[in-house]
Amino acid sequence: MSASVNVAIVYYSSTGTVAEIAEELRDAAVKAGAEVRLAKAPELAPWEAIRSNPAWAAHRAATSGIPEASVDDIEWADVVLFGTPTRFGNLSAQLKQFMDTLGGLWAQGKLADKVYSGFTSSATEHAGQETTLQALYTSVHHFGGLVVAPGFTDPVKFVDGNPYGTSHVDGQGTRPVGEATRAAARHQAERVVGIARRLKAAEGLGVAA
Repeated sequence: MSASVNVAIVYYSSTGTVAEIAEELRDAAVKAGAEVRLAKAPELAPWEAIRSNPAWAAHRAATSGIPEASVDDIEWADVVLFGTPTRFGNLSAQLKQFMDTLGGLWAQGKLADKVYSGFTSSATEHAGQETTLQALYTSVHHFGGLVVAPGFTDPVKFVDGNPYGTSHVDGQGTRPVGEATRAAARHQAERVVGIARRLKAAEGLGVAA
């Protein structure tokens, strides 16, 4: 019997692009046989800023039913997929703030040995997508986590072009998430679930991972 795999997808999205990628990852992980929790990082921006951008306000209303991420989600997970838009080539404050709440789990060694991977989007070409994911993985190294990037391990990645994780250029809202991004997300989800399953199976057999 295949080992069961728990996947937590924790993301921040202001106008919806990262949320769409998160949903594609969720669907692919479920199809791969994983148990999945989809959760959003708590919003830090004031309502005045949110309502000044109609797309931001609309997305906030549309995703009101998505639960906010908790420390329990991370402790429960075998795989953690973190998603964030680029912010000056780095993580969004919202996702970073959530990650900063994980210190208690880190101190107990409960962030170690999990599989981690990331996804992102930016408004313009390049725009720090790769440095954003590398910054995310810096924290994972401190966790003692196992970074499982998609690499160029499938033909879809030569279309998507980002070996560090799924990424999308939304062109200030003019480029919806298309098939190239969705295919990359599906491959990433299948890859992390497959590797986590193999690690758990090896653990169950008493094999050193």
